[in-house]
Amino acid sequence: MWGLGDYAQLSEALRPAANALADACAVSAGQEVLDVAAGDGNFALACAREGARVVASDLSPGMVERGRARSRAEGYDVDWVEADVEALPFEDGRFDCVGSVFGAMIAPRPRVVAEELFRVVRPGGTVGMTAWTPRGFSAELFRLGRSYAPPSDGPLSDEWSVEENVRERFDGLAARFDLEVRQLAWRFDSPDEMVATLGTSAPPWVAAKQNLPAERWESLVSEARELARGYAGGDGPVEVQNEYALIVARKRG
Repeated sequence: MWGLGDYAQLSEALRPAANALADACAVSAGQEVLDVAAGDGNFALACAREGARVVASDLSPGMVERGRARSRAEGYDVDWVEADVEALPFEDGRFDCVGSVFGAMIAPRPRVVAEELFRVVRPGGTVGMTAWTPRGFSAELFRLGRSYAPPSDGPLSDEWSVEENVRERFDGLAARFDLEVRQLAWRFDSPDEMVATLGTSAPPWVAAKQNLPAERWESLVSEARELARGYAGGDGPVEVQNEYALIVARKRG
């Protein structure tokens, strides 16, 4: 699914959160950094711009190809690898920093995710993540999308934004961690533009467009349009602040 659609527009909308995570993790020249569930490489490229040596991994072969092409186009030497966040193919303690921007949060086994992220970081190194909170426009949009998707028994990705959950998942792994709630601005010229962008750029919505019966897809589009109209106050520009958690942890020495 994550290889579907033209991800570039959604990637651009998420980019400020990747830059914020690289800053919060204090990524610098000479470090070796891993971007996990990297998408097309927002965090990887933010770190490469700081002079870090970067490896980027994603479960989707399509995303790996997109990221590899984007890295070349932007002139950065990023090593792209197809990999599952729950079974990373890297040796223990290799990286100075491991980060994931709205990626590792969706894996089905959060404690396994945490163990893998900390395993491949050196003692004293940094693990950083972003995850959506259950509040605001993006949260309502994701809930709407899930209501049209097959049922899932797995944890919700926004559970990573709850400090007690992070403490439990990082127990015995992190010497300490900080969780800060931040805002990510999204802007569309109209509700119709927002819906059109989701249908071409957001992989779960592209999959829904391909797989849902036509009347179910039209129902989803109609509900998404009305949600956007509620925030816009009509058919004008949609300008929203999406709430997300930025998590930075230090591995035990």
